[in-house]
Amino acid sequence: MEKEKSANELLQEQLVFKNEHAALKMTEAELQAAQDFAEGYKKFLDASKTEGDCVETVIAMAKARGYAEFVPGNAYQAGDKVFVQNRGAALMLATIGNGPLEDGLRVIASHVDSPRLDLKPNPLYEDTGIVYLKTHYYGGVRKYQWPTVPLALHGVVYKADGSMVRVTIGEDDNDPQFMITDLLPHLGREQGEKKLSTAFAGEDLNLITGTLPTNDDKLGDKAKFTVLKILHEKYGITEADFHTADLKAVPAYKARDIGLDRSLIGSYGHDDRVCAYASVMAEFAAATPHHTTVTILADKEEVGSAGNTGLDSNFLLYFVEDLCELKGAKPRRVLRATKALSADVNAAYDPNFTSVFEKRNSSLINHGVSVAKYVGSGGKGGTVDASAAYMSFIRTLLDGANVRWQVGELGKIDAGGGGTVAKFLAFLDVDIVDIGVPVLAMHAPYELVSKIDVYMTHRACAAFYV
Repeated sequence: MEKEKSANELLQEQLVFKNEHAALKMTEAELQAAQDFAEGYKKFLDASKTEGDCVETVIAMAKARGYAEFVPGNAYQAGDKVFVQNRGAALMLATIGNGPLEDGLRVIASHVDSPRLDLKPNPLYEDTGIVYLKTHYYGGVRKYQWPTVPLALHGVVYKADGSMVRVTIGEDDNDPQFMITDLLPHLGREQGEKKLSTAFAGEDLNLITGTLPTNDDKLGDKAKFTVLKILHEKYGITEADFHTADLKAVPAYKARDIGLDRSLIGSYGHDDRVCAYASVMAEFAAATPHHTTVTILADKEEVGSAGNTGLDSNFLLYFVEDLCELKGAKPRRVLRATKALSADVNAAYDPNFTSVFEKRNSSLINHGVSVAKYVGSGGKGGTVDASAAYMSFIRTLLDGANVRWQVGELGKIDAGGGGTVAKFLAFLDVDIVDIGVPVLAMHAPYELVSKIDVYMTHRACAAFYV
């Protein structure tokens, strides 16, 4: 028989917080639901390698569920579902609530851009018979991680006549792929003595694109001509069309289960498409909520959210103004009553790199969705520090929905840090806090997340929209 617990043992259980593995508190049905949710997420990842791909994929998913493009001035009723596309790179989904707008909105903001290599405007050149595409890295790339990785090319090209063609090379099993070379260890002694940050220069991240010359003595750069000929035959583009192109090199890996127990998902782009998918699926499930929901998939977060598709612009504010105009509400009053989540990933504690983590305040894999009261760096620079009252609201919400959650910072105080889109919504006088999935190897070409954490993040988003 189990030994009867003492009064102090019972009191200790009441007083002491334990951050436990979420699986230990989940039913078999919940564990299976996490596995099932992961299957849809993996398919979404493979179809959404860039922000443009992601927006296109989500719009198709939304239309299949009855969403229609928002038309300013149209009358909308409770339960109507609309979307607003921003230049093919950002998106907002909304479900009209049955309560007054003055009660505030429920907003979840994620971003769908990820670190990658963008092609330069004049990218194509030949050197000693090898044809390259020059790149300019985008976001927080650790340059040494990208050589010897199979890469695919995604994006759009506008031709001289103004027509647009979509380019995807390297995802189909029969497609060729691209690669950046590295030195052989026999000649890499000097390189190996350099710092990681300087072992590769940005100008060295050039994609091998071809090596076969066209057999014509009248031509210069014969291998480059072969590449241009292939591109022209397949897409009808010329070298000058690179000037009006938006092409991105991304890892060609597919999303896969990692570990013999299949508990993790390996993929490119978890940051931050994992939170985007979790929030989108919660948005789809919102039927007739009291508060109008707004699910934002933003661009440009990895470079500071600048530009008209990033959240450091007014595209959200203008949408709120359009909603308010329909209902005769004042935008500033609606925003002041609004509650929001900045759904972005957090760094998972990695036992291989303990020196940069503060274990007591780090997010752990498989312990549920991470809630970050603040992120930033140093003395909380560049962050939003959620109030205790708002943290209490989130605590009550998640506990009430039986969502497994934890708190977490982004590493040790002086080890580095980072920001999210939270500050741009806070600027609008909105209450907001960061929540998201803990990630191992964040910003690498292949990142890891826990299926349980992904599912609990979705559950958190769904509870927020009820």
